[in-house]
Amino acid sequence: MAVGVFDLFSIGIGPSSSHTVGPMRAAAVFAEELKASGKLADVASLRVDLYGSLAATGHGHGTMTAILLGLEGFHPELILPDEVEERLASIAETGTLQLAGSVALPYGVADMVLRPLTVLPRHTNGMTFTVSDAAGNVLHAATFFSVGGGFIVREGEEDAAQQELDESKKELPLPFRTAAELLEHCGAQGLSIGEVMLVNERASRSEEDIRDGLLHIYSVMEGCVATSLKREGLLPGGLKVRRRAPDWHERLLKESRDHDPGYRDPKYWQEWVNLIALAVNEENASGGRVVTAPTNGAAGIIPAVLYYALHFAPGMDQATREDRDDVVVKFLLAAGAVGVLYKEQASISGAEVGCQGEVGSASSMAAAGLAEVMGGTPAQVENAAEIAMEHNLGLTCDPIGGLVQVPCIERNAIAAAKAINAAKMALWGDGSHRVSLDEVIVTMRETGKDMSSKYKETAMGGLAVNVVAC
Repeated sequence: MAVGVFDLFSIGIGPSSSHTVGPMRAAAVFAEELKASGKLADVASLRVDLYGSLAATGHGHGTMTAILLGLEGFHPELILPDEVEERLASIAETGTLQLAGSVALPYGVADMVLRPLTVLPRHTNGMTFTVSDAAGNVLHAATFFSVGGGFIVREGEEDAAQQELDESKKELPLPFRTAAELLEHCGAQGLSIGEVMLVNERASRSEEDIRDGLLHIYSVMEGCVATSLKREGLLPGGLKVRRRAPDWHERLLKESRDHDPGYRDPKYWQEWVNLIALAVNEENASGGRVVTAPTNGAAGIIPAVLYYALHFAPGMDQATREDRDDVVVKFLLAAGAVGVLYKEQASISGAEVGCQGEVGSASSMAAAGLAEVMGGTPAQVENAAEIAMEHNLGLTCDPIGGLVQVPCIERNAIAAAKAINAAKMALWGDGSHRVSLDEVIVTMRETGKDMSSKYKETAMGGLAVNVVAC
């Protein structure tokens, strides 16, 4: 299936789409295959090998515990935070997991084999699952790669998966791989960028389902913020990072205490944007329920910029509920169209191209979404996306302690402000510009290839080694 808006915006748990969501999804697929094979009852031992970045920062990213949950049959888009805590507590206490939800097997985080210096050819986020019977005979084995945004690819099926993707794109009414092709469709059909995305989405579901699905995605984003604002204290993991969102929220409410509860003083727009970005990423760092947008590490940017669109964009003070829903749908469709370009031409995996692929892509997508809902032409929307990414090029992924906290949480707030500025700059122009979005995307990809592996989610360079973690 061609990459669509619901692939780029999917519901999962924190703290990382590539290190938590993807591994859980792969483990769940493996467990389901094993159950379907009829060999589950013969399983006597389990082995999990983690390679490259998954092994290097897996502890801080919750990779190992996510895999345990996946092996029990849980999927990231369905499991709730309470279930996560309950099952992990049970596994830790008993030293036993329920393989595929039915076979008790002595296994835990300490039993996983970590190979941080071994990078498999396909991708640095590799993992192999192997189960054997009592005689040591292998019953089932599979290797998966978590390639960013929660997407997984099975070893040996890469070509088939790409062929299937290419075939599915041919079935789309308005297929595009580049921004140039996207703009060509806009010109030929008289459509906006978001409308081109909508036409393609309608090839697989009704417009009502698309609208309902996108509004549900935004409701989860709102729920993530609401949950985060109720939490206080320190984030888990040992860095002793204090949650700031609850205090900031209280302060902002005091600033507007003489106004209606829903009023947002325009002079505090950036403080509100910062708050939303911080709240989402603090919840993500806590392993809470978030929307990959397009990744967990960058999950706060699009909700923060969308919040700006709903509360501070011109005319929104008079908007009806239906008007606001329209803004959400238009924003996410346009942002999703730009997200497709990054998936097609480069990567959204921090372990592959650094944080420019996560925070940079999200900032670019958010800029496009905001420019779209503020009335930008397709050329202005493309320009907004280009500006945002151009000024995120070379951004490294160097999480301190391997945790998605420092610099990740603040980085979302900074990138959200960049996205808003990029959209405003583009809207003050006529859409013409020297550097195209396609050129910037290719540059991001090439920069990622040239970047040292220590700056690509391994916690072996940058802030991760120059700041004492404990």
